[in-house]
Amino acid sequence: MFIAVTIALLITMALTLTRALLGPTLFDRLLAVNSFGTKTVLLISVHGFMTGRPEFLDIALVYSLINFVGTIAVLKFFEYDDLGSGAYQEDDF
Repeated sequence: MFIAVTIALLITMALTLTRALLGPTLFDRLLAVNSFGTKTVLLISVHGFMTGRPEFLDIALVYSLINFVGTIAVLKFFEYDDLGSGAYQEDDF
């Protein structure tokens, strides 16, 4: 069962990676990269469940949080062309 689930996840990850490389727009590519991260979390979780190592679920949760924050950072960068320092400049007033 573990082999079948792993192969299915790897096939979908390969298809998602293909979409990320060939996507017609930036947002298609970003969505594909985010989906790839989600499938990676699934792969880590399945591996942890099948091997009886629950600490892998903690690793999967941390990876999913990093994936979320990274997606938000990339979207902000492409929206404003800068991640910003958070400080106001004179031109802002």
